[in-house]
Amino acid sequence: MRCCCCASCNKNFQAGCCLFQMHFLLIKFSYLPYMKHFKFYSKEDILSLTKVRRFETRIGERLKNIQSESDWAQQLEQSAAKYVLLGIPEDIGVKGNYGTGGADTNWLPFLSAFVNVQSNDFVTGEEVLLLGHFDFGDIKYLIENTAYGQNELIDAYRHALHLIDEEVEAIIKVIAAAKKIPIVIGGGQNNAYPIIKGVAKGLNKAELIPLAQINAINLDAHPDFRTTEGRHSGNGFRYASEDGFLGKCCSLCLHENYIPQTVLMDIHNDPFIDYVTYEDIFIREKKNFIQAVAHATGFTEDTYAGIELDLNSIEDALSSGASPSGISVLHARQYITFAAQDAKVAYLHICEGATQLADGRRNESTGKLISYLVSDFIKEATQD
Repeated sequence: MRCCCCASCNKNFQAGCCLFQMHFLLIKFSYLPYMKHFKFYSKEDILSLTKVRRFETRIGERLKNIQSESDWAQQLEQSAAKYVLLGIPEDIGVKGNYGTGGADTNWLPFLSAFVNVQSNDFVTGEEVLLLGHFDFGDIKYLIENTAYGQNELIDAYRHALHLIDEEVEAIIKVIAAAKKIPIVIGGGQNNAYPIIKGVAKGLNKAELIPLAQINAINLDAHPDFRTTEGRHSGNGFRYASEDGFLGKCCSLCLHENYIPQTVLMDIHNDPFIDYVTYEDIFIREKKNFIQAVAHATGFTEDTYAGIELDLNSIEDALSSGASPSGISVLHARQYITFAAQDAKVAYLHICEGATQLADGRRNESTGKLISYLVSDFIKEATQD
């Protein structure tokens, strides 16, 4: 889609005109009804993915759901479920960080795996309310069919994230205010910002914390603390910190080869930011992995802490930042387990995974991997 004047204007004016039109339409989205991009799930939606089998019970048969959208916040508050599961399948933030698209492909494969986990004494499913997922496909379509040139495309992705932030924050705030723990499956790690902001505001509204500020533990190959150059998947924690919603943050398994020097100086000199690199754990063996997790939970123990896991930290896991060097799946499961046990959990956010990337790479098992991580979290965090 291009503006009507493009055929007769020069290239520079053409780009500016198209960008103006696109930004005008994106701004218009912010005036649409509340939660335009969120789909609530019915019991029928959940069971459509659940493979019901005689003499067995699957989690999908036990998961709770919202009965009516009109009073969903009240239903949430009255629900006996401790966790609220939702998806943000988008790759706008990843693309705005010059990454490979595909983070929008993993929600349904994850959900298909998760609802078919056996309901048993280890995990029944009754402790989880499956809320639904966001669909920002219209925004993505608008950007990719309007932007003229790479620079304009990147600007448009970053501009659109402000609208996504608002919608994500709004729902997360309601969940946290109802004293539930959000389990969020992404999507890019750009969503760490609205999740932190929404949870902090929600816990403050519920009078569980005196100030709208929480901590975070991040297992990731990258610190995602780039400068505030416009919203994208590489600076969610920076925005959350500068806006005052992130108190302390400890990152684990950072890859020394991929930390910009400016970012390294910033996090090294910030007393509220700590990190342990992959090389210090697995190459130099200054700490073992469990000691590093304990260090992170200890650093953030003064208040509620969100648990973040970026799948680019797992060796050969399909993500926009996939790497041949990283932690094992076993380490990822141990991280989720021990962090859930030791931290005062505010939320769980698993992000950056993909079933198919824009460059054609595929891995059908990514959804099942995330299903293991989510069920590990539920098992351990319900023990309190």
